[in-house]
Amino acid sequence: MTRNKFTILFIQLCWTVYVVTGIHRKDIFPYGTLSGDLTLQEGDDETSKVIVLTRPMRFYEASFSSLYVATNGIISTQDLPMEKQYVDDGLPTDFPVIAPFLADLDTSNGRGTIYYRQTESPTILNRVAMEVHRGFPDARFTPTHAVVVTWENVGAYEEGSRSSDGSSNRVNTFQAVLAYDETDTYGLLLYPEGGLNFFGTRPKESYNVEIELPARVGFSRGEVSFLFFSRQEGPFYSITTNEQSVKNLYQVGNTGLPGVWLFHIGSSYSFDNVIPAAVGGVLATPPPFDAEATTPEYSEYSDYPEFQSPTLPEFVEAGADPSLLQSPDQPQVQLYGEEVPLTASPETPESPNSESGPRQHPAIPEPRNLPPEHSGLPQRPVPEHTILELFPTRDGGSPRHSPKDQVDSVVQGVDLDTGVIQYNGGSKETCERFSQQCSQNAYCSDYATGLCCHCRSGFYGNGQHCLPSGAPHRVNGKVNGVVLVGSTPVEINNVDLHAYVVVSDGRAYTAISEVPEPAGWALMPVAPVGGLFGWLFALELPNSQNGFTITGAEFTRHADVTFYPGNERLSIVQTAKGLDAENYLSVDTKLSGSVPFIPPGATVQMEPFKVTFQYYPSVTTSISVREFTVVSAESGAETFSFQLRQNITHNYCRHGPRSGPETLELSVERVFAMFVKEERILRYAITNKIGPVGAGIPDGGEVNPCYAGTHDCDTTAQCIPGEGQNFQCQCATGYRGDGRNCYDIDECAEHLSSCAAHSQCENLQGSHRCLCQPGYEFGFDGRTCIDVDECRSQPCHAQASCTNSLGSFHCQCQAGYHGNGFQCHPQSGGSERPKTHCERHRDSAQTSQDGFSLVGAFVPECDEAGQYRPLQCHGSTGHCWCVDVQGQERAGTRAPPSSPRPNCNEPERPKTQCEHHRDGAQTSQDGFSLGAFVPECDEAGQYHPLQCHGSTGHCWCVDVQGQERAGTRAPPSSPRPNCNEPERPKTQCEHHRDGAQTSQDGFSLGAFVPECDEAGQYRPLQCHGSTGHCWCVDVQGQERAGTRAPPSSPRPNCNEPERPKTQCEHHRDGAQTSQDGFSLGAFVPECDEAGQYRPLQCHGSTGHCWCVDVQGQERAGTRAPPSSPRPNCNEPVRPERPRTQCEHHRDSLQGSHGGVGAFVPQCDEAGQYRPLQCHGSSGHCWCVDVQGQERAGTRTLPGTPPTNCDGPERPERPETQCERHRDGAQTSQDGFSLVGAFVPECDEAGQYRPLQCHGSTGHCWCVDVQGQERAGTRAPPSSPRPNCNEPVRPERPRTQCEHHRDSLQGSHGGVGAFVPQCDEAGQYRPLQCHGSSGHCWCVDVQGQERAGTRTSAGTPPTNCDGPVPPTQRPETVCERWRASLIEHYGSQPDPHHYLPQCDSAGEFNPVQCYGDSSYCWCVDKDGREVPGTRANDAVKPACIPTVAPPTQRPLPRPDVTPPPTGGVSLLYAQGQQIGALPLTGTRMDKDKSSVLLQLHGSIVVGVAHDCLERKVYWTDIAGRTINRAGLAAGSEPEVLINTGLTSPEGLALDVVRRRMFWVDSTMDKIETSNLDGTGRRVLIDKDLVNPRAIIVDSSSGTVYWTDWNREAPKIEGASVDGQNRKVLVQEGIGLPNALTFNPASRQVCWGDAGTKRLECISPDGTGRQVIHSGLNYPFAMVFHANHFYYTDWRRDAIIGMSRGTSQFTDDYLPEQRSHLYGIALASPNCL
Repeated sequence: MTRNKFTILFIQLCWTVYVVTGIHRKDIFPYGTLSGDLTLQEGDDETSKVIVLTRPMRFYEASFSSLYVATNGIISTQDLPMEKQYVDDGLPTDFPVIAPFLADLDTSNGRGTIYYRQTESPTILNRVAMEVHRGFPDARFTPTHAVVVTWENVGAYEEGSRSSDGSSNRVNTFQAVLAYDETDTYGLLLYPEGGLNFFGTRPKESYNVEIELPARVGFSRGEVSFLFFSRQEGPFYSITTNEQSVKNLYQVGNTGLPGVWLFHIGSSYSFDNVIPAAVGGVLATPPPFDAEATTPEYSEYSDYPEFQSPTLPEFVEAGADPSLLQSPDQPQVQLYGEEVPLTASPETPESPNSESGPRQHPAIPEPRNLPPEHSGLPQRPVPEHTILELFPTRDGGSPRHSPKDQVDSVVQGVDLDTGVIQYNGGSKETCERFSQQCSQNAYCSDYATGLCCHCRSGFYGNGQHCLPSGAPHRVNGKVNGVVLVGSTPVEINNVDLHAYVVVSDGRAYTAISEVPEPAGWALMPVAPVGGLFGWLFALELPNSQNGFTITGAEFTRHADVTFYPGNERLSIVQTAKGLDAENYLSVDTKLSGSVPFIPPGATVQMEPFKVTFQYYPSVTTSISVREFTVVSAESGAETFSFQLRQNITHNYCRHGPRSGPETLELSVERVFAMFVKEERILRYAITNKIGPVGAGIPDGGEVNPCYAGTHDCDTTAQCIPGEGQNFQCQCATGYRGDGRNCYDIDECAEHLSSCAAHSQCENLQGSHRCLCQPGYEFGFDGRTCIDVDECRSQPCHAQASCTNSLGSFHCQCQAGYHGNGFQCHPQSGGSERPKTHCERHRDSAQTSQDGFSLVGAFVPECDEAGQYRPLQCHGSTGHCWCVDVQGQERAGTRAPPSSPRPNCNEPERPKTQCEHHRDGAQTSQDGFSLGAFVPECDEAGQYHPLQCHGSTGHCWCVDVQGQERAGTRAPPSSPRPNCNEPERPKTQCEHHRDGAQTSQDGFSLGAFVPECDEAGQYRPLQCHGSTGHCWCVDVQGQERAGTRAPPSSPRPNCNEPERPKTQCEHHRDGAQTSQDGFSLGAFVPECDEAGQYRPLQCHGSTGHCWCVDVQGQERAGTRAPPSSPRPNCNEPVRPERPRTQCEHHRDSLQGSHGGVGAFVPQCDEAGQYRPLQCHGSSGHCWCVDVQGQERAGTRTLPGTPPTNCDGPERPERPETQCERHRDGAQTSQDGFSLVGAFVPECDEAGQYRPLQCHGSTGHCWCVDVQGQERAGTRAPPSSPRPNCNEPVRPERPRTQCEHHRDSLQGSHGGVGAFVPQCDEAGQYRPLQCHGSSGHCWCVDVQGQERAGTRTSAGTPPTNCDGPVPPTQRPETVCERWRASLIEHYGSQPDPHHYLPQCDSAGEFNPVQCYGDSSYCWCVDKDGREVPGTRANDAVKPACIPTVAPPTQRPLPRPDVTPPPTGGVSLLYAQGQQIGALPLTGTRMDKDKSSVLLQLHGSIVVGVAHDCLERKVYWTDIAGRTINRAGLAAGSEPEVLINTGLTSPEGLALDVVRRRMFWVDSTMDKIETSNLDGTGRRVLIDKDLVNPRAIIVDSSSGTVYWTDWNREAPKIEGASVDGQNRKVLVQEGIGLPNALTFNPASRQVCWGDAGTKRLECISPDGTGRQVIHSGLNYPFAMVFHANHFYYTDWRRDAIIGMSRGTSQFTDDYLPEQRSHLYGIALASPNCL
């Protein structure tokens, strides 16, 4: 015993000697004014002026350009708050802090000095570099800058009355040195011997209490952004916790020298938390020799040989002895840089070169902001290469509390006191207590030492995480890091990674978005990034397992890639964090290191390869060498190689028997990598199989299709191999079908879910999840829903009592108070209790605003207390249902009139999808519905397999989602389909045929209907049933060129090889068939047998004939009218005389562009106008002069003799008003009569006849001498004509109807325009009909059409006195978007143009593609792209249906996320959202781009900004509204205008006059209103064809707009009141889309999608100039700071261009790729 005590004493003395040999004050870095230091002002709470760093410094992951030094022992990257906000608090702080000694210090009255400087002194930098290289031997650090801060002889703050104890004489000296280069920052904290004489300070506000707070030493990142709207606590690292740990600052260190502390505190590479140095061993608590030992607290383990660690390789080589990794007496070995939660042996020291985190220093308190799996660790030395196999809870967090508030630790096999792995039978894990650790698709098994989880049949995984076998899977995550490409560091900052895996054949597609150049090109060979997913979900050969079966969804993969011959090294760390809410794997990736440079535009080719994986209980490893070939224009084809070493660490269950092979071979049969420069997307595609080593597929041998991946099973099916080449397809768990075609099972609808009581089921693809109902929350097991006691949160009024109930609670006012429990009021003798919600509802329903009862309205029933009765019935319809206390209908309780009333005392079952559908269809807002389809549901609320439409008689089969099964629809007279037969999907031909056969109203006339054979394929010969034309088609149904035959010709032989169509055949076929299958009156050329133009061509309608050349162009001078001999086209071509004006006029109307019934002038042999001209259709004749102008007074009607045009010309009297009115109505500008227009009758003197009649409508009325209708004289066709000789009675004022009618009947009435009918009192007749189209509809007293009453020509009109039937379903977002794009493409989209593909219900198809290309992607139900699904492959991505079940989570509330304040931002419209892109100067700050406003279901086109009130305005063509919202956080949209709009597009604000202007491209008009939507009026509605863009120049009060009229496009302007309209540009433009105003040059500028030019012009029409002539497809544009910014449809980007240089300066492609529409400038002040 004496000898042992002596030994202990000797060790203590050794420690003592070691501690006192620390750094001296003379040895710290030089400081003081002679060293160039600045001094901080004396005081108690002082902060230095900003230190602007010469080069930015990294602190944690962020870059900072300034520092501040404070009195209280800290350095910060931002100006500090008042000391009371932080000086007495511990770490972490709210702001970034480097704290060498955070305490309440005071330098007043000369008590100490604080020095600081920024330096580039080689002496200082070399000294720091030596310290860093000693503390971090593997670091490559050459500092370029340093900051030195020294606190010399500073004291603690003290009150004067408390300084008598001499404490004021105690002062401290310490120093902080921050050194950094471009990528890393290191911090040195120096505490010289004798430098610390006090170790804490007293709080000011508690100074009368004897309490002292120890100084805080460490680092804090401060608050960091979290999501969009909030912030959260950032990481921090604390060195001290108590007074003793503060004393240790000068007694020990982490660099081998006491008092010197070195830390790695920032990096541009991946950086989670501060890393301390580890030189000469790690500081740790010494072994407890005995309770009375008085040794120092710290020592160096390097002094004790028994603590030396065994040597282990960083990577285990293939074929290594597994005993290196595990033995029965040793813990698991961590192979590669993995942080470990607990050591298994206290006698295993740390590697001296370790750079692992702060847990290697247990004597120093642990950093507290670590992930949950690293919390609660003992203060023990942790060897680098050990891990303990634990089975954590489902969420990876701390163990859950039991109901009795006892913590049941899942780490049952660890003695936390000794660190030795032990087994404690009394506390082992059992399935009864811990089965919640298992997946809901797994079962739990008890073993002797604990439990294990195993996936159920039909699922695969490690038991904690299980996925359905055979189902495709998705992976989502983020990629971060810094990659050195050549010598250029490239930062990859939080970009998205998405992978899609077809498990049934081992295909894995990976996409990483927003990868900057040149990293995108250089990372193409790094296929191992996506190779992880190939291994996880590889196609399993016999006797093998893919990676996910072993790892589950929580693991860490470390991969080291070394490239040859350049020896570049790249580290890949991929961390799987479990399955997300959609049951998809979540994986984050960190990249660091260097890669070889690859030239832009190069391609990378990789050959198939094989790699062997070695499997240990918790680690999987592999080493392989691969070659790749780089093909570039500069260097041709070059071959390189890289070595890949990887370790994948994961949990495993040590309690059960270990199964699985020790080695497996992964065969990678296809590797594809590409970088898409325009989209900045890096893509990998890999096909993988895994099996026993050497058991690959033999060359030329027959392999079962399941293993070869050549089967035809559905992507959601599993291929089950049979004998030889036989196999079966079995739909994956959670799917149903025949294996070739599988669809998701709705476990919720089919009651197959595992959801417990008080929970509701939400369906997922291939699975489902359970959510607690309102009023319940998950209990301890994570699956059982338990009641929430709402009364704990005191929701009731202070004068009310709260009673909790299952899933709810009840508030009741106390005695002497009345109210609903939430609001209670004192009772008074004469006052009544307030009306309840039910009573207010009942009273408002019983009586309208004018006092009359509302007929047919639902009136609720209330009980004596004024509450809703549980059973409610509709007095008119007879339906009954149950309601809750709020009066809301309980789902599934509605009963029709003839059914028994529901029992409202039964517990409530949630409505199913079918019941929601049925109830919504059965009852409109007014309680009934006519003609709508009402689905049938069974007793469980599911869809009946057979559904029939009660009105049309059609029947069809549906799936469990209620979706029609293709090919099962039967018309009324056909037998009903057998819905038990397996379903074959419709072919393309059948879809085409069925879509053509049946329109929305059930039939179609004149449309082409293709013929399909028995297999559903197109028949080679197709004929049009209406026109009689026949032609041959290919397998896609596309017409084969040159095979079309007219009705009288022999049918073509479709077995002959195909000849390409000639120009003549293209011309002929295009003219013969319009979009609906036929064409009338158009010129159709004739082609010979070889497809060439026949020399003689004739117009079938006009009878004109002419000769053509081989190009089909008319030969001048050969045209002959119908009555003339046909020209001889074999005569040689004579020299032509120039065509005359008459011939130009005639030929322009006779050719293919001539309208049917147009006037064609007659020319004589010399080409001059014949004196007498007649209109072939109307029969009118008149005389013309030599210019072809009509001679006044010579026009005659059809049945009268024509004027003698050769007779002497009488002096003409001027035309009267009536004659001008008549002639203008009879003939349009191009010479033909306007069909259906009103033509007034004039007498011989040219005056209006008193009686006028409309030739088309039959109405007659009296007019005055001005031709104005006399009020009250109009008679409809069936009434007697009015007597216009009666004296004129005093007129009553004209009504709204009469104003409306007269404005359209007069000279301004458009051809075929609708003219309303008014009754004798001038009111709108209830039934209105359009004289030209034959449509009829009902109107209200305002003349507004009543919805759902319109009927087409030939059908009986609606009874306007009866109830109004329900409206036809409105156009969906998909349909409106598609129509809008078709319009913008000029009704002729090119094959490469994108058009949304909608299904029969108008919803987005799950798969969307660009035109007829194979470039496709998946979308959700709102049409938004599912990230990571884009593919340019023959196999389209497998997408889930877009229409989610009713249980889908609600859409996020559309509120505003404002852009950064204080600067200028670009606001842009992108379909269903408005984005914000800040500008820094003229550059786009892409990292700060954000979504300003999410507007689901909208299509935002025009956008504008009000700089005075800071509001954004926009047009929505889906909702047909104009809206606005404030730019303050949380602002919600406000609808300004929602009536009278069809396609509102361009929008502009006049901020001076406070008005807005917009164009409607369908209504062809421009309107204006006040900014709140009031004062609305039409500004321009004449001579507009397709108005698009609009801007306002507020300074001049001028509005400008573009007109997309493809025949005559133009740009116009007018004053803001609509006056002074003029055409600004009409020559040399094509599709003027984008429009803006340059206030500096006072010019109007536009971007043209047709000419591809950006041009500007002065408002007076002068100074036109081309700025740029190489645009793609501009849509909208703004001008700012001498730069143009415009949205481009070809690139789906915002592009910047300098006005001065005409060069592109910047571009921005939003992460969500879709067309960008309007763009506006948002500035904090009006520019």
